[in-house]
Amino acid sequence: MDSERTVAAVLAGYLRQAGVTQVFGYPGESVVDFMEAARQEGPAVVAAVREASAAFMAEGAAMRTGRIGACLSTLGPGSTALLNGVASANLDRVPLLAISGQVESSREQYWTHQVVDQGRLFAPVTKLAARLEAGSADTVLRKALRTATAERPVAVHLTVTTDTFGMTAGGTGSDRKAPPLTPAAVSLEIYGEEPLRQLRAARRPVLLAGTGAVRCGAGTALADLASLAGLPVVVGAMAKGVLSEEHPYFAGVLDMAGHQVIWDLLASADLIVTAGFDAVELITPWRLGVPVLHVDTTPNTDQVYPAAVEVVGNVAAALSWLAASWDGAPRWPAADVAAHRAALRQAWEAGYAGGRLNPSEIVSTVRLAAPAGTVMTTDVGSHKITAGQAWTAYAPRETLITNGLSAMGFGLPAAIGAAASGADPVVCLTGDGGFAMTATELSVAARLGLGLLVVVFSDGSLNRIELHQAAMGYPLTATAVDRSDIPALAESLGCDGVRAENVAGLEKALASAFVSGRVRPLVIEARIDTSQYAAQF
Repeated sequence: MDSERTVAAVLAGYLRQAGVTQVFGYPGESVVDFMEAARQEGPAVVAAVREASAAFMAEGAAMRTGRIGACLSTLGPGSTALLNGVASANLDRVPLLAISGQVESSREQYWTHQVVDQGRLFAPVTKLAARLEAGSADTVLRKALRTATAERPVAVHLTVTTDTFGMTAGGTGSDRKAPPLTPAAVSLEIYGEEPLRQLRAARRPVLLAGTGAVRCGAGTALADLASLAGLPVVVGAMAKGVLSEEHPYFAGVLDMAGHQVIWDLLASADLIVTAGFDAVELITPWRLGVPVLHVDTTPNTDQVYPAAVEVVGNVAAALSWLAASWDGAPRWPAADVAAHRAALRQAWEAGYAGGRLNPSEIVSTVRLAAPAGTVMTTDVGSHKITAGQAWTAYAPRETLITNGLSAMGFGLPAAIGAAASGADPVVCLTGDGGFAMTATELSVAARLGLGLLVVVFSDGSLNRIELHQAAMGYPLTATAVDRSDIPALAESLGCDGVRAENVAGLEKALASAFVSGRVRPLVIEARIDTSQYAAQF
């Protein structure tokens, strides 16, 4: 095999140029040529326990780094298992390149054993589902990488037959350059003076910042406009940290714990400026009649909320333009925003059960113990809603939350992907249901020597579903999570494990969690009282 010119080698080369350092996947006969090409010069192939987890790992790495993530599967059941994680990245607006092997081309059209039509399988959950062929490998790889990283970022999928990997790639060596994956700032298209007139006329405007603001590096511009114009800033869960939550105009996270306080604030506004906010960041349907000034890299084609005025372009540039043109007095006194935050905290602490271990206490206690720069991931469930509000975020890309597909099983693999990409320390907050789906991936963290902390909110139930059943007057059905000895399971997978049933026990367990140089994962089973969930949701 000519390792310099085969399709496998060219694919590995493009991934290296794109900044990919790990491809998360699961081996199979159809992809061994690529695995060998990657072994020789990189990127490293990291074997997960299951393909869906591999895709979540790639998504976590991409969320943390801002670069494209990559995942790999073999044919048939490998590709079908990969699907869930690919769909997650696509809906979370995370750039991801997924690669699946396929039976050799001579049998593909008639063979049935482990053969599925991967193009049709992945088309609904990606922006591009293509085939990698020897004669067009360079062009297709450039197209795939650029499609994945364009605004808004998406997942793309490539099918590669077993024989194609070993074929000589067409084109010339000079063709083999990845496209720029962080293009120059998008030009700002301003629709006259109307955006400025609308903002100046508002007496109680509120900023609603989303994941587009994170991608554009708009944190400084957002903070400057908020301070200058006196505007409260609500953020979407996937944008936590784009404005430090210590900023005097930070006003909370949308659709997380205490959500009604946030929606009441937005309803009281006379203008909402959506700074890179994406409709995929919503959980509650948009029912506000407040006028919206849409500021984003893409037009308001979703129409989840109407916006008569749009500023389309780089979010940081747009916010800086609004700030430079501002000549009015601050609209909200900082004291009013502080009072709002106090009411919000009271809301997400509601339902506190004295003498028990409360969900909000877990989040606050871990946050207090965690050093600056800690990266936190959450899984999906009631604990996510609590953590999304109660975890204090100081910088972008340090809080990794899925809100698109919102698939259970995201939290632990995403933490592994972030840690494997260089983040340290890393904390994963997960419910016992999501943990049960991916617990065996702890062996991957142990194998890689990742000293991440995993805190399992253990209540033996799928709480979000139980709350819904109770609200409907239905008896609880099929929502119990089978209890297991989580610390013993962790030990069996090469990790340290401990159980905590109160705050003192949690604090004791955390004493060794952030010791410098720790290379053995620590899993804490936190036995919680669910009263807060019932009170808040």
